[in-house]
Amino acid sequence: MAASYLSAPHFHDEAAATTFVESRVWPNGPVCPLCGGMDRLGQLKGKSTRIGVWKCYSCRKPFTVKIGTIFEDSHVGLHLWLQAIYLVAASKKGISANQLHRVLGVTLKTAWFMGHRIREAMRDTTNAVLGGEGSSGIVEADETYFGRTEGQGAGPHFSKKRKVFALMERGGKVRSFHVERVTAETLRPIMDKHISKRARVMTDTASVYRKVGDDGYVSHETVNHLAGEYARGDVTTNTVESYFGVLKRGIFGTYQHCGENHLHRYLAEFDFRHNNRKSLGINDAQRAENLVAGVRGKRLMYKTPD
Repeated sequence: MAASYLSAPHFHDEAAATTFVESRVWPNGPVCPLCGGMDRLGQLKGKSTRIGVWKCYSCRKPFTVKIGTIFEDSHVGLHLWLQAIYLVAASKKGISANQLHRVLGVTLKTAWFMGHRIREAMRDTTNAVLGGEGSSGIVEADETYFGRTEGQGAGPHFSKKRKVFALMERGGKVRSFHVERVTAETLRPIMDKHISKRARVMTDTASVYRKVGDDGYVSHETVNHLAGEYARGDVTTNTVESYFGVLKRGIFGTYQHCGENHLHRYLAEFDFRHNNRKSLGINDAQRAENLVAGVRGKRLMYKTPD
């Protein structure tokens, strides 16, 4: 019987956790986060020295791998951070702050803040265009509505719901956006920035996409949902709609009280898991390791809710 991945030493021992994080954040060796030096560095090993402290002999300052990452100024042990990262990375529909609070034995506020710091590390900062060379060349675009926009009264009208727009590269990445309004003026600039002009763009027949074909893509092809058409050959938006299905199950079932001001972070979480999915040969452990590699330069600063 295979051993549980969570039995690995870096989930239980602080020294092993520090070594694990250092190898992912500094794949080419330690780097001083204060001056960028890589040459004149030494690890401090005195009996009273904290685990993982280094000294840069160029700027004469001590540092740890936590500085400049989501772990900075956190009093939570790195081994608990790694447990939380694995749980978030492995949970297809997310894991609530209450669940992290119970599993990790930290306070609810700490669990809430850890969750948002982890989502910040999941944010894609590459911004490479979708549908370019090396991809299928097909990008699906669609929007979805759910919940209720804060400050709006109850009612079924789409204007009162939260709006998410997503671009899905067929067989590749998804990139989703929280938008205030679903109009051609708000959606087309996003498409222009994130879709390669070499792409075939596929949408439904909503009026907001009517003139997308004028934007220089290889083609703009549509399916008419109102007429019961959901696929015509390889023309479909079913892939992006399947992503929305997972997103909504996570929002309704796990993140039931997701604040609209934090919605973009939850979208980053679901995007990350899709972009590091099993069909690409990435298992839960590798997904967690990819997440650890993205913690650098993404420190998050804001207060927890009362």
